[in-house]
Amino acid sequence: MAQSKHQIQALLAEAAARPLQRLGQNFMIDGNLVRLVADAAMIHAGSAGSPQAGDLVVEIGPGTGTLTEELLARGPEVLAVEIDRNLSALLRRRFASAGHFRLIEGDALAGKHALHPQLAGAIAAAKSAGRTVCLAANLPYNIASPLLVELLIAGVDLLAFTVQKEVADRLRGAAGSANYGPLSVMVQLLSTVQLLRTMPPQAFWPRPKVDSALVRLNRNDQLGGDAAAVGDFVHKIFSSRRKTLKNALAIAKLDAEKTLLAAGLDGRVRPEVLSPQDCLRLFRFAR
Repeated sequence: MAQSKHQIQALLAEAAARPLQRLGQNFMIDGNLVRLVADAAMIHAGSAGSPQAGDLVVEIGPGTGTLTEELLARGPEVLAVEIDRNLSALLRRRFASAGHFRLIEGDALAGKHALHPQLAGAIAAAKSAGRTVCLAANLPYNIASPLLVELLIAGVDLLAFTVQKEVADRLRGAAGSANYGPLSVMVQLLSTVQLLRTMPPQAFWPRPKVDSALVRLNRNDQLGGDAAAVGDFVHKIFSSRRKTLKNALAIAKLDAEKTLLAAGLDGRVRPEVLSPQDCLRLFRFAR
């Protein structure tokens, strides 16, 4: 049973905690939404709502554990990552008897382009053992963008999460649109993006000032071992997105004429009109 606003407030009081804006904490208080996130994360091997016992589900920012409860009830192992010390203590008490619950206390990101070592190690170990790894989370708004790319690079098979609607729009942004940028390129080269539904502010407490969205990413990696290098390259050319592609490559200290000729791309266009596949082709000829 999903926690109500009053139940969440009571649990926070018990933990001597309160919602922290600097951590992007907004708690889900809509029971239907909690179930939808869990459902979206449990779709694999063509079967909805039927998780394998050996699956690993990662939850970032579990808060008071309302989604955690829903996930645990469905059978997979849940690895939660919580940065708030008071909430970590609460989660340990609440799920002490759950044999398939693990908790990492700390930031899911160890740096701009690195996951928490324990999280990265757990994902790598699960993948090596042939297990399906999913993300199910009401993501803290302040870390969503870098975290999603790093989780895809690490090999997470499916990511189902709530995020600000504007971030969801960037994830699925089309080339040439106002929402399109390096995040769009990287996520679309690593996965298939689905926007499942939008949610109003009243689905959360405290109420955010913007709409949110439930998004699912199905990993479809086109980058392999080049992911980090492609990310650096895309950020370089998009930092000059208002310049011509030829000038952007020159600013990045690359042989613009040779690269454009080999890639078959027009140097007079701006970087922001290149599709993700165009960016990848350009990267491969720029090396």
